[in-house]
Amino acid sequence: MTTYSDKIKEISKRLLKEGKVDLVIGFRKGSVPLMNQPMFAKNEGDVDSFVWDSNCGINLANYVTDRSEKIGIVAKGCDSRNLVVHIIENKIKRDQLHIIGVPCKAMVDRHKIAAMMPGEIESIEENEADGTLTVTGSGFSETLNKAGVLQENCALCMHRNPVLYDELIAEEVTEQNPEEVDQYAAVREVENMAPEEKWAYFDSLFSECIRCYACRNACPLCYCPTCFVDESKPQWVGKSVDPADVRTFHFLRAYHCAGRCTDCGACVRSCPVGINVRALTKKLEKDCLENFDWKSGLTLDKRPPLDTFRPDDPEEFIK
Repeated sequence: MTTYSDKIKEISKRLLKEGKVDLVIGFRKGSVPLMNQPMFAKNEGDVDSFVWDSNCGINLANYVTDRSEKIGIVAKGCDSRNLVVHIIENKIKRDQLHIIGVPCKAMVDRHKIAAMMPGEIESIEENEADGTLTVTGSGFSETLNKAGVLQENCALCMHRNPVLYDELIAEEVTEQNPEEVDQYAAVREVENMAPEEKWAYFDSLFSECIRCYACRNACPLCYCPTCFVDESKPQWVGKSVDPADVRTFHFLRAYHCAGRCTDCGACVRSCPVGINVRALTKKLEKDCLENFDWKSGLTLDKRPPLDTFRPDDPEEFIK
C-alpha cells in the first residue's frame, strides 16, 4: 500500500508545515513483524517514518484521550467511529482533530498467520495486486491469500470507510453487503448452547488469561482514571488468575463497553495468548442493535443507549 503511505506522509507534512496541527498520530514499522507501532510525528522529518499496510490494526483513537493539542490523526473506519465516541463522551473536542481518513482494505490476523508458520516470522510482504502475503522466516517462505487470514472483525466489517474525516487519502472502498455477511453467526452459536455448554465455553475461552490487561490498555474505551480492577476501597475483584476473578474482569469490562464498542478488534489483536474477547462485546453489540436499533460511533447527534433515558425504552428484556 505504497500509495496510501505516500499520501499520508504528504498530508501530514502539509498539516505540520502550515501549523494546522501540533502533531500527527500515525503508524511506523514495528520492532517485530505484523505489529506496526503507533507514532507521534511532531515535525516534518518524523513523518518520513509513517507507513500503512495490513498490520495497522491498533486503534489510534486510544491516543487522543484528554489531550489539549491540535491533533492530526490517521483513521480507518473503526478508528473514526471511536473518535466519534470520544467526541460524544467529551474526551476530545471535534475542532482539535484533523482526521486523515483511510479507506480500509482490512487488517490481517497475526495470531492466525503465526500459527500457520513452521518457525518464527522475520518479515512479511504484501502484494496488493494479487491479494497475497509472502511470509518469510528462518528456512521458510510461505505465500498466503490475504482474504483467508483477516482479523475476524475485519472480515465482518460493514464500515471500512471512515464515518468522520477532514480529508480522505484515496477513494472510498466498496463496503460489504450486510445481506451477504452474517455478522452475528458466532454469537447465535453461543446463544443456542445449553447453560452447561455456555459455562464450559467461557471457562475454556478465558482459561489462558494471564491478567496482563493488554485488552484493556489497547481499548480506546477504557480511559477511566482508575480501573475497577485497581480499586482497593472497596476491592471489587481479586488480582489473581483464579477463574472467578478472571471471569469477573472480562464480563464487567465488556459491560462497560456496551453500546460504545465499535468492534475494532484491538483487544483481540493485543492479547498475547490469543483470547477472543470479541465473543463478549459482539454479543452486546447484537443486543444493542436488536433492543435499541443502535450501532456505536456512526453519528455525533445521538448518545449511546446506556447513558440516556427515554420513557418509551423497550423493556421486554427486563424480567
